[in-house]
Amino acid sequence: MPPTVRTPVQQHQQTDWDQLALGAQPDPQQLDDIKAQLDLVLLALESLAGIGSEAMLQAAEQLNLSHIVADRVALWRLRQSSPLRKGQGRKRLDVEEARSLVLIICYLAAEHQELVRRGVALLEQMAEQGKEPHRTALLGDYLDNFSNLYQERMEAGEQTSTQNLSNLALKLLIDLFFYSAPQGVRRLWMTLLDRAAPKPH
Repeated sequence: MPPTVRTPVQQHQQTDWDQLALGAQPDPQQLDDIKAQLDLVLLALESLAGIGSEAMLQAAEQLNLSHIVADRVALWRLRQSSPLRKGQGRKRLDVEEARSLVLIICYLAAEHQELVRRGVALLEQMAEQGKEPHRTALLGDYLDNFSNLYQERMEAGEQTSTQNLSNLALKLLIDLFFYSAPQGVRRLWMTLLDRAAPKPH
């Protein structure tokens, strides 16, 4: 019999989840950092590709994660658990929920990989020419969207300088470039475990 052909989504389900291993249970501070970083990466995806909650829920369904991210309210609670958020809720993100958000982020980043690559290529081009990134339409819109969403949703949003927000947004764009690649799931997971979430001042 011919070998069974697995779809990309099935490959995600079978191999990516296995990559999200833990050497030890994260401590509360590390979980806070994980929550903050996941929400920021989703914010960058929203700002660049116009991704909203509906696309995130569709990704959860495609990845068979609807039992964890069931609806808009569940998604909102997960994101609102970030310590950077205004009026953050008391919802505690557990490891299974963090794993699910990692898979959703990388799935969406891969879906919009061409856009992410174009953004990074423009960023490199502007740097080589000594020009400001916001002078390109794509990066200008992305930076404006990110700044507006950050200021609207984050506790320190109104006190954060435009330059620091731009620096954070561009760093997250470069991160998305790596998360959209075939090894993106493992890369994002290791990033979450190895470093604290970037917090602009």
